[in-house]
Amino acid sequence: MKKVAVVIMNWNGRKLMQMFLPSVVKYTENDTADVIVADNGSTDGSAEWLESEFPSVVRLLFDKNHGFAGGYNLAVEKLDGYKYILLLNSDVEVTANWLAPMLDVMENDTDIAACQPKIKAYADKGRFEYAGAAGGYLDRNGFPFCRGRIFDTVERDEGQYDGEVKQVFWASGAAMLVRRKDYLEAGGLDTDFFAHMEEIDLCWRLNLLGKKVCIVPQSTVYHVGGGTLAAGNPRKTYLNFRNNLFMLYKNLPLREGRSIILRRKLLDGTAAAMFAAKLDFANVGAVWRAHRDFEKGKCRYSCQPERNIMNVLPESRRNIVTDYYLKGKRVF
Repeated sequence: MKKVAVVIMNWNGRKLMQMFLPSVVKYTENDTADVIVADNGSTDGSAEWLESEFPSVVRLLFDKNHGFAGGYNLAVEKLDGYKYILLLNSDVEVTANWLAPMLDVMENDTDIAACQPKIKAYADKGRFEYAGAAGGYLDRNGFPFCRGRIFDTVERDEGQYDGEVKQVFWASGAAMLVRRKDYLEAGGLDTDFFAHMEEIDLCWRLNLLGKKVCIVPQSTVYHVGGGTLAAGNPRKTYLNFRNNLFMLYKNLPLREGRSIILRRKLLDGTAAAMFAAKLDFANVGAVWRAHRDFEKGKCRYSCQPERNIMNVLPESRRNIVTDYYLKGKRVF
């Protein structure tokens, strides 16, 4: 049995698979990994095309769309013969020797539960990609940021984050190698999130288990990104704000969580005011609905951890809001 299942979640993504699956098949070592497409009930002929054009690719066919998180949870449960699962978005182009460095790191340190490659932009291959860049952190207020990306400022890759494998707080779900037993022990991806921040939440729970998450800069992939919802879309704003609040509430001790969420109410109110100044009232409403639905839905998370590990890493003790907007520090 091979050690790794490279799992691509597909829902009506035949065009993306036609573009990006060839690189995955070409550069994934046959003796180490199987390439698997988990299909969420597609109706665009994806499954039939896959069987015809790539018969070596394993197909997991679901009868309906279970979403990103639900689909991956089902796939991981079914793939019980594999030691590792590599979550790979369908809009990712991989490169030669992309998998081996990550697998070597995981094999040599059982405390590492998950890792990611450098993730660069498919449309501008000299620049990092927003969703993951060179590994992610949360700041003291729970805002996600990356080595190579803070808020909307994305750096060019000039080798500044190359070198040794480095511990980070979260790895991107666009390309994440995770130990299957740790994924299951942590509870998998939270299906209530729908989209956005599921992987950060999962990595937080892996950290709570005493595991580590790392960036492996010797591996590189290129990600299109923005496939679910475009930047500036009120639905994306809503999910980002709501899911961030859920994530803080469920993964922090109750007292500390309340303190940070109070600060976030003030900071998110400032964000809403900035939207209003641009006459972007759709996104003002999205922020308001995010906080309303958080208050209504937080009761589903009734068991908070006893310890706060959000800012254990020194990079996570920053306040990126003041760094970025007041001090003008816009790179990592």
